[in-house]
Amino acid sequence: MESSKNWAVFVHPSTLKLAAFIETLIEPVICKETAKRIELGMHEALVNAVVHGNLLNPNKVIRVRRILTPKWIVWQIQDEGLGIIQDKRLSSLPLEIDANSGRGIFLIHKSFDDVRWSRKGNRLQLSIKK
Repeated sequence: MESSKNWAVFVHPSTLKLAAFIETLIEPVICKETAKRIELGMHEALVNAVVHGNLLNPNKVIRVRRILTPKWIVWQIQDEGLGIIQDKRLSSLPLEIDANSGRGIFLIHKSFDDVRWSRKGNRLQLSIKK
């Protein structure tokens, strides 16, 4: 882990064993109710990075930069994939109620106050107001 007082960079193997990693990432979140909401969204974002970005390749990693400002907590999640296309970044539920996928990005948007994608689409910035 690389860090300063206001930011830290975390590197995690491309695996779905994420519980302890998520716990570390959300340490600065004080409110337990907010932490639970953030945990759900963070899990969805990291699973997407591992499964869709890194294609479950154990030789790849996920990098997360956590930035603390006076008013925000920001997480920048980056995988080694090609990125998600613009049309797939929408925050809507799938039309079919029994669809196998399509809820993750909706949950991410509901969990955070601000969600932004890099132009390429392989870096996701998630933010909450303090």
